Amino acid sequence: MKESPEDMSTPSQVERLFTGGERPFDPEDLVMASGHDVTPRSLDWAQRLIEEKGAAAIERYLP
Repeated sequence: MKESPEDMSTPSQVERLFTGGERPFDPEDLVMASGHDVTPRSLDWAQRLIEEKGAAAIERYLP
């Protein structure tokens, strides 16, 4: 049975995914994108990387 356009769900504003550094991100976002646990040490690492590389820091982990 083929779905009609009315039957298909669309993502809400919260569920939309964005790629790269096109949106503001914080150290916690970078840590999670890199697949690490959020700890004080990983947050420090992420903060340093953001300061050094800017948006390129997260673009390494996101398409």
